Amino acid sequence: MKGGMLVLLLHVVVLGLPRARAVGACARACPTACACSTVERGCSVRCDRAGLLRVPADFPCEAVSIDLDRNGLRFLGERAFGTLPSLRRLSLRHNNLSFITPGAFKGLPRLAELRLAHNGDLRYLHARTFAALGRLRRLDLAACRLFSVPERLLAELPALRELAAFDNLFRRVPGALRGLANLTHAHLERGRIEAVASSSLQGLRRLRSLSLQANRVRAVHAGAFGDCGVLEHLLLNDNLLAELPADAFRGLRRLRTLNLGGNALDRVARAWFVDLAELELLYLDRNSIAFVEEGAFQNLSGLLALHLNSNRLTVLAWAAFQPGFFLGRLFLFRNPWCCDCRLEWLRDWMEGSGRVTDVPCTSPGSVAGLDLSRVTFGRSSNGLCVDPEELNLTTSSPGPSPEPAATTVSRFSSLLSKLLAPRVLVEEEANTTGGLANASLSYSLSSRGVGGAGRQPWFLLTSCLLPSVAQHVVFGLQMD
Repeated sequence: MKGGMLVLLLHVVVLGLPRARAVGACARACPTACACSTVERGCSVRCDRAGLLRVPADFPCEAVSIDLDRNGLRFLGERAFGTLPSLRRLSLRHNNLSFITPGAFKGLPRLAELRLAHNGDLRYLHARTFAALGRLRRLDLAACRLFSVPERLLAELPALRELAAFDNLFRRVPGALRGLANLTHAHLERGRIEAVASSSLQGLRRLRSLSLQANRVRAVHAGAFGDCGVLEHLLLNDNLLAELPADAFRGLRRLRTLNLGGNALDRVARAWFVDLAELELLYLDRNSIAFVEEGAFQNLSGLLALHLNSNRLTVLAWAAFQPGFFLGRLFLFRNPWCCDCRLEWLRDWMEGSGRVTDVPCTSPGSVAGLDLSRVTFGRSSNGLCVDPEELNLTTSSPGPSPEPAATTVSRFSSLLSKLLAPRVLVEEEANTTGGLANASLSYSLSSRGVGGAGRQPWFLLTSCLLPSVAQHVVFGLQMD
């Protein structure tokens, strides 16, 4: 028993020696102004916010992660980090880098993630900047104010999976992306890209997510996504698209999210979505859509949400969804809906499914301001739907509530005071606060002889009879 315990203890000591040596080496070789800690597979070095103006001369040989964010680094020379055979992650975000020497990252054979984001003075990268980074999987070039990317820059990165290059100044999709057979995610949003050409995404056969939102895209060429057969998420929202070719998304049979919101589209064509049987989320909001073609959504049998809000739709035909259409949620608010019989199917769907809400009516006038869910459709003698406006004309509706007698008397008194008031000359009336309106009224009365000198007996008789008539009318209203 004692022998077994001794052997076990010996094993623990022997296995723990390498780790103990690694912990000691990590602490001893830690650069000044940095903090080093031992992690599962090696040493983590943190030099962020350390006020560094140049890269430290030596790092622990066991380093697997180095963080140099938010310093004042301006230049990376040849083999800037020496030889670090275990390094997997290197972050240089939020520095002042303006130039990176070709070969700066030599000596980092296992580097898998490189972050250079928010180096606004970088602007240009040499074609050989990433030479020898054959295992790099993630590259972050966001917010570096890059105008272009050399065609051969990414050719040295056969293992690249994810590229973040948003917030740059590209006017076209970088040609360096072509042929990246293993790229799965490309983030190119918030730039100045004006078009997606037929060759822009050539060879990206494993691309699963592409973000081009918030650029200046005016055109998507036919066949632009022809090589992207496994694409799942495509974001083209907040661009300048006014139209799309019929086969813009042809072949995207695995697409699950398509965002076209915030563009200038004025219609929805049936041909756009022919191949998108797997689509789950479709955003068409914040456009100028006034017309949806019949059968436009009929192939989208798995759609979970359709956003058509903030457009110019007055009507949406059920024929746009048939046949056999199933939809999770439908968003239709902020459209000038005409709630006539053409939307009766939608009202019934709202009641039955609860998946559509907030459809305010703009017309006809009888239901303006109401939500479609509160609109009542009638039936004619032959069973046809009757529009709400026609219903209001043919059915009785409760009249206005009786006004108090005091209000009625005051109105008659006001009328009498106007009729019994002494005539005012047109010139004098035109100068009063009422202006042209009062002058016109005075002219009309005087031209008919009201208050004239030759009509005094008639005028006096009228002035005596009108109060009596008013009293009888008020009495009759009170009796009703």
